[in-house]
Amino acid sequence: MKYFAHLLVLSALLLQTLSVSVLGQSLRGEKRLVVPSAPLEVPAATESAAFDETVSKTKIAPDLEEDATNALSQRIPNETRQVIIQLRSEGGLNEQFSALSLDARSSTLARENRTNRKLASVVGSKVGAMGGRVSKALNNIGLVAAELPLAKVRELSEDPNVLYISPDREVSSFQHIGNTTGINLPSAGIDLGDNNDLTWLNGNAGRLAVIDSGIDTSHRMINQNWYGQFIGKVDLSRDFTGENITGDPYGHGTHVASMFDGDSTFKNGAYRGVADGARILNVRVLNSVGTGRASSLIAALDWIVANKTIWDIRVVNMSLGTPARDSYLNDPLCIAARRAVNAGVVVVASAGNYGKDEEGNKLYGTIGSPGIEPSVITVGAANTFGTDSRLDDQVASYSSRGPTRGYRTLPNGARKYDNLIKPDVVAPGNKIIGARAYYNGRENALARTYSSLRVGDDPVNGDKVMYMSGTSMAAPMVAGTAMMLLQLNPLLTPNLVKAIIMYSAQPLQGANSLEQGAGLLNAEGAIRITRLIRPGRFNGNGSPMLLGHLPASQSSNFWGTTVYWGKGVITNYGLIYGDDLMTRWQGMYANGVLVSDSTPFSGVSITRSRTLTYGDLNLFQGAISSSGVLVSDGSLFLSSDSMGGSPTPRFNRDGVLVSDGVLVSDGVLVSDGVLVGDGGAYVAHTILGDDTAAMQPAP
Repeated sequence: MKYFAHLLVLSALLLQTLSVSVLGQSLRGEKRLVVPSAPLEVPAATESAAFDETVSKTKIAPDLEEDATNALSQRIPNETRQVIIQLRSEGGLNEQFSALSLDARSSTLARENRTNRKLASVVGSKVGAMGGRVSKALNNIGLVAAELPLAKVRELSEDPNVLYISPDREVSSFQHIGNTTGINLPSAGIDLGDNNDLTWLNGNAGRLAVIDSGIDTSHRMINQNWYGQFIGKVDLSRDFTGENITGDPYGHGTHVASMFDGDSTFKNGAYRGVADGARILNVRVLNSVGTGRASSLIAALDWIVANKTIWDIRVVNMSLGTPARDSYLNDPLCIAARRAVNAGVVVVASAGNYGKDEEGNKLYGTIGSPGIEPSVITVGAANTFGTDSRLDDQVASYSSRGPTRGYRTLPNGARKYDNLIKPDVVAPGNKIIGARAYYNGRENALARTYSSLRVGDDPVNGDKVMYMSGTSMAAPMVAGTAMMLLQLNPLLTPNLVKAIIMYSAQPLQGANSLEQGAGLLNAEGAIRITRLIRPGRFNGNGSPMLLGHLPASQSSNFWGTTVYWGKGVITNYGLIYGDDLMTRWQGMYANGVLVSDSTPFSGVSITRSRTLTYGDLNLFQGAISSSGVLVSDGSLFLSSDSMGGSPTPRFNRDGVLVSDGVLVSDGVLVSDGVLVGDGGAYVAHTILGDDTAAMQPAP
């Protein structure tokens, strides 16, 4: 495949992509964080001041800054926007979490919560004095949702208690399963290994929170049939939309939940999910038409952090998202997701469904938020063509591709894009059959709008199923796999769960890292690795991690076909590969750090951190195109320098900043596709999925 790595540096991009189409994620320690010095006061400016000074470029999201500038120029200063205000942290807790001892973390979180309450009160009073109002104070995360006059955005950004202001963006949703993921393979095993005939491997490891459009708890796929008695799997339902309902009139969340929790007793197991013993928390943030606010999603994550221990929340699935504009360093959804990961929760997010334009050309740079956050497991969609064989599997045409394109504006005016390799893995997501929700006796909105999604002829509402497609369907398969790994070993950290899933994934031939990450989910391989990991915690970089040895042939036998584990872990602008990723504890698996921290960027290339990695490991510089075997056998697709390098601002002859690198137009080819340029992404309509052979209904 032709190499065009240099073209990424030549791209002038401002991603405007819808992230997820609904196809339709007290201890006693006294150690304290160092409190940074107070921020410099910025002199107040008049309303006519242009929004091009350093403070606006560092403390106001680009699209909010643009709206504020337009409001001033059009003399409509009283126009308001819903915004999310980041409060100044005592010491950057998300970044410094790993430096704290286990005994200090709970007390530090409690102290920051108290500080956030005080700051929220102070900032809230200022918002009120400016003619705005506060709608939510999210104290566990340090964010405030408010409505604010656009003319006051810059003034509020100058407050030393305010770290960043973003718009409250709209969010929206994005037995074949067991066979194609490997759950049903005999080698995966259903026994927990605890010498108890009454327990089995089914994902019963605490609770999995489904943040979505609600769940139809009456559907039989979300209930266990225990000798004729139906036992519900949803332990709690919470609504954050303001509609005060927890059912699923839209029809997305119920289908998502059935991807991992479709019960084995329904239709003789034809639609069994990846982890059908998982207990569910139904956290509703999408309304009856499938949309919501970023502040509602943040409030849900804030609640999850606060109730993580009470409800034993182990995994969060977010098959939804919003356009990625801010860098993950500033994006409030990413900050909220990171806080959940730091609390010990595995967070899974769908990548989005904007991988192609209306003509079918590939689009790159379309991963949405919170999928751009490095700490989450970001999942793209694969097309299985309805077969259990892995030989024909491909990345779905609509699955969003990396690199991530959130950005921050540098003091020199240039945009510094994150350009991280995403997604992390792909999983089956095209035309998957799952539960068809009803609400108050009425069929869900998706099935009513798109009648071709209906499948089967069951007369009972609670038995009806439907097709859905997208990364929204793929993400819960990874979330369910994570629940099974945690059932086998409850002490696995979120980063280690992520690494196991990537290491065991199958690289798909002809796809590159920006399309498939480490490869296609291989739950069987992940389970076998987890069974080898010692119980207990690992504190030292390089500590032996396994009870035995990795198999000589690191592969899985899928119904007669050998599927090789990729043996690689995606970091930031490249990947690490080698056996020691699984045989030795790597410092990057600890809580409070990022897997991407293991390969810091030197300015021209990535290097291995000697405190976060250990052993005989190889480092690959950049994204690769896969040969379909080992990750290391691939060829360079896009270099780490192209993704990690800092841009030089360019100006046209009138002195206007026009790009972050070189003057190019939309439609720049990157080997085999198109990068979305400034001015907007194409909306790929993927509710019906790729028009190919697909999973068939039960007889």
